[in-house]
Amino acid sequence: MNVAIIVAAGQGTRMGGERAKQFLELAGIPIIIHTLRAFERCAIIQEIIVVLAAAEAAGFLSLAGQYSLQKLTKVVPGGATRSESVLHGLKAVRAATAEVIAVHDGVRPFVTADEIARTVAAAAMHEAAVLVAPVTDTVKEVVDDRIVRTPDRRSLRRALTPQCFSYALLRRAYEEADVLDPELTDDSALVERLGHSVAIVEGNSRNIKITTPQDIVIAEAMIKEGLWS
Repeated sequence: MNVAIIVAAGQGTRMGGERAKQFLELAGIPIIIHTLRAFERCAIIQEIIVVLAAAEAAGFLSLAGQYSLQKLTKVVPGGATRSESVLHGLKAVRAATAEVIAVHDGVRPFVTADEIARTVAAAAMHEAAVLVAPVTDTVKEVVDDRIVRTPDRRSLRRALTPQCFSYALLRRAYEEADVLDPELTDDSALVERLGHSVAIVEGNSRNIKITTPQDIVIAEAMIKEGLWS
């Protein structure tokens, strides 16, 4: 069974306001629901687990029920950091039937079912795969406020989500990590620390993470212009 863990336990402090960013609306629907619909449409995903802040978790199944999300089976409370939240999600997975785990940010609503399916399939083949997008800007490496190197951007990619792994590999990576370290924000990095290679799957730059008020404006424009389906 391929399981998606949707991580949405953050409070979204950079967004401002009183409402967590995952519950802000795009086209009249909460961002988190848009995200879940993408996984609902993806045939290769059989189960969805959502990780939310404890205060939001209790009533979320009722909200999700309004949108006919059949694959959503569990809502679990998050931890103090993103990594701890992912670990809580992993602990809710049935180990006996788990195959590939797809970890996705709850505030990336523009991922497509095809991107999800291709990343899960790559992880089934290689045990680890990450959806990525090209780097279009020139990137500089800086030390002590001075540029020391200009990497060749042709060899660089932006890490997106979902990031997909065999259950056993991801569970081992998290059990060996300090999940309370707030600097750990990338699941692939934990797997890389084990010495395991990670395959890439080319995705689209539209798969943005909604973090700031400006991102909301961009997201609404994408919907209005038909750049998302």
